[in-house]
Amino acid sequence: MATAVVTILAGGFLCALLIRIAPGYGFDEREMDPRLRAESVRAIRAEQTATSITTLYLRNLRAATRGDFGVSRALNRPVGELFAERLPLTAQSMAVGLAIGWGTALGLVLALSYARNSTLEVMASAVSGTAMALPAAVIALLFLLLGWPPGVAVAVVIFPRIFRYLRSLLFGILEQPHVLFAQAKGLGRMRILAWHVLPVAAPQIAALAGVSVSLAFGALIPIEVVCGSPGFGLLAWQAAQGRDLQLLVYMTVVVTIVTIAANSVADFFTPAEAAA
Repeated sequence: MATAVVTILAGGFLCALLIRIAPGYGFDEREMDPRLRAESVRAIRAEQTATSITTLYLRNLRAATRGDFGVSRALNRPVGELFAERLPLTAQSMAVGLAIGWGTALGLVLALSYARNSTLEVMASAVSGTAMALPAAVIALLFLLLGWPPGVAVAVVIFPRIFRYLRSLLFGILEQPHVLFAQAKGLGRMRILAWHVLPVAAPQIAALAGVSVSLAFGALIPIEVVCGSPGFGLLAWQAAQGRDLQLLVYMTVVVTIVTIAANSVADFFTPAEAAA
């Protein structure tokens, strides 16, 4: 827990530091207003750079502990209100993508484990290889043209990664001595899968489920931007375009929390001997 807290705080500070030292920081669209005098432009620029990054970060951190996340400069709305609107939509798309991706991958691997058909294995490898070769933005563009929801695009992105790991895992267990002994005793394939393969693979599958959450979250950001879905990904794109430091820092904290939570679940279910 202490490591997680330190990582979250460090992630937010590094994000703020990188944005602050990036070329073009401090420019405000209000400076383009021809009605402003030179004194007003200088006052706007001084407002952007008057406070040091450390002071600004500590001030925002104290306000966040009281539930005040500030106001987005790009959208002129409270950050907490924006998160309350956008995160549920992103969570829904993630849930749909994870359910479809996991269901398809696990069902296909179990079918391959049961049937052991070479033609089906070649077709499954070709489909997963093609899906893995396509960038998330290209998949999002295809689904935008088809009019399909972003959650299905997330499923296409994470499916090949889940499928390849599960196939390697289950096929490796099928070659272990206790499974070969069960086959020699004449047990059926479904019974072997249910009693001798899946229980052994359960910790690794649970760990993969935790990692897949962070994979889906990362893939959903470009997908929502391309599809125009008003979720967390599109909000991140708008914040980056507007150089909205207040919004970007808290979005980085949210991404860090999701990643740490997913990795913690993966570490919790990973056996100690496997980690060693």
